[in-house]
Order: sequence, then structure tokens, then C-alpha cells
Amino acid sequence: MATPTPLQAFSGVPKTHADSDKQTIVDGEKMTGAQALVRSLEDLGVQDVFGLPGGAILPVYHAINEHTKFRFTLVRHEQAAGHAAEGYAVATGRVGVCIVTSGPGATNMITPIADANMDSVPLVVITGQVGVNAIGTDAFQEADIVGATYPVVKHSYLVTRAQDIPRVLAEAHYIARSGRPGPVVVDLTKTAQVGEMYYSWPQRMILPGYNPVTKAHGRVLSDAAKLFAQSYRPLLYVGGGASRSNASKEVAELAAVTGAPIVTTLPARGIVPDDDPKNLGMLGMHGTVAATAAAQRCDLLVAIGARFDDRVTGKLSAFAPGARVIHIDIDPAEIGKNRTPDVPIVGDVATVLTDLIPEIKRSQAIGGRPNLKPWWDELNALREKYSIHYDQPEDQPTDGTLQPQWVVEQLSAKADPSTIWVSGVGQHQMWAAQLIDFKKPHSWISSGGLGTMGFGLPAAIGAAVGSARDFAGKKPVWLIDGDGSFQMTSEELATAFLDHTPVKIAILNNSVYGMVRQWQTLFYDQHYSQTNLLDGQAHNEAEEGTPEFFDVPDFVKLAEAYGCVGLRAFTQDEALAAIDKANAINDRPVLIDFRVWKDAMVWPMVAAGASNDEVTYRPGTQPLRPQASADAAANDDGNGSNTSGFGKLSDAGF
Repeated sequence: MATPTPLQAFSGVPKTHADSDKQTIVDGEKMTGAQALVRSLEDLGVQDVFGLPGGAILPVYHAINEHTKFRFTLVRHEQAAGHAAEGYAVATGRVGVCIVTSGPGATNMITPIADANMDSVPLVVITGQVGVNAIGTDAFQEADIVGATYPVVKHSYLVTRAQDIPRVLAEAHYIARSGRPGPVVVDLTKTAQVGEMYYSWPQRMILPGYNPVTKAHGRVLSDAAKLFAQSYRPLLYVGGGASRSNASKEVAELAAVTGAPIVTTLPARGIVPDDDPKNLGMLGMHGTVAATAAAQRCDLLVAIGARFDDRVTGKLSAFAPGARVIHIDIDPAEIGKNRTPDVPIVGDVATVLTDLIPEIKRSQAIGGRPNLKPWWDELNALREKYSIHYDQPEDQPTDGTLQPQWVVEQLSAKADPSTIWVSGVGQHQMWAAQLIDFKKPHSWISSGGLGTMGFGLPAAIGAAVGSARDFAGKKPVWLIDGDGSFQMTSEELATAFLDHTPVKIAILNNSVYGMVRQWQTLFYDQHYSQTNLLDGQAHNEAEEGTPEFFDVPDFVKLAEAYGCVGLRAFTQDEALAAIDKANAINDRPVLIDFRVWKDAMVWPMVAAGASNDEVTYRPGTQPLRPQASADAAANDDGNGSNTSGFGKLSDAGF
């Protein structure tokens, strides 16, 4: 029998509320619940809030005025408020906070809530709700947001009494940032907002059973040290949890002490500088051959704040087949979820590594350190032979003269070393992860687990707000986006301009949904169903036989319409000049429309559901396949009509 959601259950309870004069009176300053919410955010140290008003949350917005201590950023769509709060949280390490109304305002927040949940981003999402007596009546703009977000939220509250607001806000903020970070929803009835209460601070939190483990227990550290002592092919597989734990220094020290190479997941890019010789780069579907090979051939896999995601593992049963596993994660639910570890360690990554490193040093003092030279010789040979590389097209493209990979390389080469990089989702996201020269932690913000198109622009705005708050704006923010992804939230150019967030936007405009087109090319017989955006392409023939070009939209005019600077580049000289101009402008947003080749593909690639041993470096080259299979494949056209080196279409998702 299905259990009701909290709001459904609440709606079935008779509305027998105590009179206000019979409620418990406590010492404190008398105010409304809405005023208490604003005061609570101030007392929690919240300095920036994102949102959009509406009827059911108007009492709170009425309480926000020129004396309010936090800065409020008004977005143009509630989804953007959530993504901006995510970008802010990742860039600063603070909790992102947003305030939206009930009904559609709250449901528009479901995507960023799910996104933050997948990527472990700390958010407090405050939503309006109809009055207590209207709950369950299908009142105007009523929606069960607690129930709707239940599968994708870390925790949630339905607040019906004004007196509960300070305690709930204190708990929500703590839950969002502690343990495994994540989003917390506070659904605030209008009854609670307009009711009177007595405010006091600090609040006593009531969280029975919620005690996140941060320090490793038992003999697991010594067990892990023993595995390192016995390993001649160790590998540090570093995930987003290490970034959330601020464990950059500890990861680098562990690699130095053990001599183990480092591979990272998408959200962990930058945790160790790319010029560190121990960093093999990103592994998995579009990772480097060396990083993917290291995972497949290691004898000890140390998962550090990583969750064995399918984009990393490929076919799970074939991932790191000969490796013993140490899994370090603050979330006990992740331990053993996809791969059973030999040594499970529950705890905060930075804390665990700080305790583990001395244990390893003690072990080495007794038994020495294994000789890893053969392991490194193998990996260095793969790194040198199969570096990230792209070819110029044999035929001059007619829809753009720029290689998108080249554009990303130039953006990286000309950027300030402290730049915060943000991406949308698609091919441009993968090229950015592959080709940007990351130098510092917390310099990469992208939607990883959920893969949310439209994430980029609002997240970049949030990162720019965070840069202004914590770094005096000295960390420039570059957004690398695709024309398809960008158009999902392009209205936020108004927010960027009016809120004085000078984000720099590089649109790799290939006039198609690039990653979808790549899959259609490789797996769907080049049937390009509904992926052509027809932006800037010759898609009509004029009477005289000359092609007509239509920019729908014209990104330069769109930028200018929102008060931003708009530039366009077809050639390499135009691109370099546009990048220089964008880097020199710091008083308003700048958008560059780079016209790029629509048939460029992201390589290397592992087909969804395939073993990582089948990684294709480029069409026809699969360096990790067993020699016998490679020889067999050389005698045909690549397992059928597909000459890309891929086999049959996987039934796995995008």
C-alpha cells in the first residue's frame, strides 16, 4: 500500500489549531513569521539569496527591504534561482539559498533540487505554500512540493507555525552543509508567514538520529595501509566528494606519499592541477585513455568521494576487474551500492585522508614502498601516445570555420589562472573538461549527475556573485555553453546585466544539439531527427539561387538587447580578437558567438553500457581492447555498418 506524502497526510488531519493566545510563549522579540525568516537567514550568516516573488511568499518579500543584511538577486525564472544558488555554493563553499513562491514557482525548482542532490551541492530552498486551512483544497497555486521533491531532496519541512521558523531554518542550513551536502526544502505556509511569534537566537536544533560520521572508526585505516603496501598498480579515483570536502591538499599528499596516479571524475576536475605529473586526467566515457586504462589495469582502486557512476565505470561488471577496492565516502549509503569494497571507510574525505597518510607512512617505515616504476612506465607511454587530440576536418566546413576544441584551448590559454569555469551540458561540456588547463580547486562548475541543459548561465551568475562576495571579483567567470543549452535559460542575461555580474560567455554555436547528433551519427544510422537548430545555416534558397542565412536567434543582437556586449567570430583571427576583448571588459557581461563545425565529435569515447576496455580513441582505434579482438576487428568494418569502432547500439541511456 502506497504511503501518502507528508502534505497529503497533513491534508487529511482535521484543522483543529490552538488559538494564538494558547500557544507557548517564549522570551524574545515579537515579530511575524516572515520577519523571523529574514532574521534567521541573517543570523545564519547568509549573505546572498536568489529568487523570484509570488503571491504565497509575498509576506517574506515584504519583510526584505533596504535594511536587510543579505544581497538579493532577482532572477527571471525560478529554475535559474536554483542553478544560481548551486553555482554560488560550489564557487564559495557556502550554502546556496533561494526563495520562490508556491505552485509553479515551487515546481520550477524541482530540476535544480534534483541537480543539487545528484552533485551533492548544499542548498536551502524556501518555497511558499497556501495557508493551512487551504491545504488539500486544490487552492490557487497549491502544489505538494514536499511530496513532489521527496525522491530528490536530502530533507524537507512543511512549516505551519510561525514559532517554528527559526529552528527549522537553523536545522535546514545545518543539514544542507553537513555530512554529504545536499538540498533541503522548507515549504512555508502563508499561515506561518503572517503569524506572530517571539524570536530568539541561537536556536536549539532537534535532529534525533542525524549524526554524520566524519572520522574513520575501527581498524579500517590500518587495513587500507596494508593494501597500499601490497599494491604495485595503485590508483586514486577521486570524485566530487573530495572537492566538497576541500581535500585538494590531502589528495595531493596521498599521491606523493604512495606514488599512486590520480584520475578524476567530471566534478573533481581541478582538485589537483593538470600540470601535476601524477594527474592522468578524467576517466570514463570521455576521459583520457591513460586514465581509463589505469582504472582497468590497477590492482588497488582507492575511490575517494566517488560513487562508481555509470559514466565512469562503463559496464560495471567489467570495471577495474583485477582491483581490490578501498572506498572512502561520507555517505554510508554509497559504500557497496555499486561495487563491494574490500575496505569500506565512512567519513569526511579530508579527515579520513589526514588520518590515513600517517598510517601509510608507518607501514612504509617498516616494509618500504612498492616499486611502481613499471606501472608508471606503462601509464606514461599511454599518456604520451593517446593524448587528447583532435583533427582538422578534411573538407573545409561550410557552417563554421572554427574547430570547437581549438576555441576551448584558446579560451584556456588566454584566461586568468584564477578563472572559475562554468559549462552547460553537451559536447562543449566534455571539451571544456578535457581541454581547459585547470590549475586550482573549485574552479570548475558543471551539472554532472543530472546533466541539466540550461544550467550554465544561471550557475555562472551565481559563481560571479560568489566571486564578488569572497574574492572581490578577482576570479573572473567564463561560461562555455552550446547554442542549444544556452537558449534554455538565456533570459537570465537580464539578471546578469542588471545585477552587475560581468560573466563572460563563449557559445560554441554549431547550430545543432551536438551530443545528441553525435549519438545519432554513431548509433542511429545518421538519422538526425529533430537535432538541427537551423541557427546561422543556409536553410532557404533565395530566388536567385543563393543561400539565405537566418540567425534564430541572433546571439549578438540578443546580448545587446539585454545590455550586454555581443561579439561573433568565424575565423581564428576573429576568435582571438574577441577573446582578448572579452577579457578586457569587466563592467558588464560579454557574449561571443563562435561559429563552429557541427560534425566535430568528442573523443575518446566509451559507448554507454560497454566495457571501458572498448574505449575508442578515435574512429578505428581502440587501444585497450585485447589484441585478439583488435585483430579480429581490423578484418571487418567495425562490427557492422558502423565504422566508428563501436559495436551494437547499447540499451543504456544517454
